Amino acid sequence: MNRLVPISEASKLLGVSVPTLRRWEAEGRLIPEHTSGNHRRYDMLKLKPELFRATEDSRKTLAYARVSSHDQKDDLERQKQVLELYCAQQGWTFELISDLGSGINYYKKGLKRLLNDILAGNVGRLVITHKERLLRFGAELVFSICEAKQVEVVIVNKGEDTTFEEDLATDVLEIITVFSARLYGSRSRKNKKLLDGVKKAVEESQA
Repeated sequence: MNRLVPISEASKLLGVSVPTLRRWEAEGRLIPEHTSGNHRRYDMLKLKPELFRATEDSRKTLAYARVSSHDQKDDLERQKQVLELYCAQQGWTFELISDLGSGINYYKKGLKRLLNDILAGNVGRLVITHKERLLRFGAELVFSICEAKQVEVVIVNKGEDTTFEEDLATDVLEIITVFSARLYGSRSRKNKKLLDGVKKAVEESQA
């Protein structure tokens, strides 16, 4: 609902007559705002904040889980279980979204759906197990959008993510793949040899 309403609507919401509101204004008990055309407008967020709390409570809680590769499906299930248990313990009705893809991929289906819901004003709370589960780089930007949209962000575990190194290696390999495609196109043997060496070192670290 609108925060600023005319005197006729304010009288209905407050359960008093229009003359009563005018009398309260004359007595200095309830001073409305005035438009440039000198029309009265009442701020219902101040007068009846419970109306707006009900609206906020109707926004949904989204729980988001992500892993980088198919090899981490067991970890994805663990994330889901943690999120489900945590939300249930808080008494929240929630919707779970999951993604299988790199933390540097901004086009994942679940992430796009999450952002669209936030921007549409449908989300009141976002729950994740670790910050990196959202994005490897750019999570702070999403958090800023949440703040602007008055979405509470809940990070269940702010400690070290046990899959951090494995996930990071996968993300580094994706970066190498992207750069390889660009540099191979330039037919630079030096660049190809350098990237192949880095890729080999990352793959060996995972062994």
